[in-house]
Amino acid sequence: MNARILTLRPLIGLSLGVAAVTLSLSASAAPLLRCEVSYAGTTHVVEARPVADPYPVPSVDIGGRFWFKAVMVGDAAHVDRILLYAYLDTRKQPILIQEARYLPPFQASTTPYILTGEQHLYAGPVERELIYRCTLQGVAP
Repeated sequence: MNARILTLRPLIGLSLGVAAVTLSLSASAAPLLRCEVSYAGTTHVVEARPVADPYPVPSVDIGGRFWFKAVMVGDAAHVDRILLYAYLDTRKQPILIQEARYLPPFQASTTPYILTGEQHLYAGPVERELIYRCTLQGVAP
C-alpha cells in the first residue's frame, strides 16, 4: 500500500501544476481595456475590466480640468460593449464633451491592440486639450 501512495504522489503534483497553469492563463486572458489619458503634460492610466453594471464605475479626475470614464460591459467570456466618456469639469457640474461607444466584434487578442487611436478633445473657454488612446487585450474569439 505504501508503494501505491508513492506512485500517486507524482500524479497529484502534476495535476496541481496543470491546474495552476490553467488558472493563471485564464486569469491573464480576461479582457482588459487600458487608456492613457494626458492633460497638461501628465499622463494617467485608466484601466477597465468587464462589469455587469456600468453605472457604479467611477470617473477619474484628470488634472482638475477633466473627468474620464472607461467602461467595459460584459464578462470574462464576452465583451458586450465599451463606453468611453470625457467631461470638462466646470464650477456648476461636469459637462460631457465626448461619448464613444465600441460594439463587437472585437479583435481576438492576448496582446494589446489599438482600439481608439489617438483622440484629441478641446473644451472650455480657452480650449484646453485632453488626449487619450485606448488599447484592448484578452478578448476571446
